[in-house]
Amino acid sequence: MPSATLPNKNEVITAYRRDDKDTGSPEVQIALLTERIKHLTEHLRTARHDNASRRGLLSMVGQRRRLLAYLHRRSPERYQEVIGRLGLRR
Repeated sequence: MPSATLPNKNEVITAYRRDDKDTGSPEVQIALLTERIKHLTEHLRTARHDNASRRGLLSMVGQRRRLLAYLHRRSPERYQEVIGRLGLRR
């Protein structure tokens, strides 16, 4: 599922952006990936044999891990805030 089809993409961007024109900061990217991962996880509960989507899910999880590691290196305070807001375990 392309990220543009998320039903609440603009709400997620608004909630996690750092300023009015921010759409690509690590916080926004991590939040969008988290929403897509949640949506795809629900899909895979019913469609167990959809291996193409499973592969996409694994790639999204890896991308989110890399973004979280980057944010942790650059700004541990922002990292802690993001994982707290999203409820991620890391």
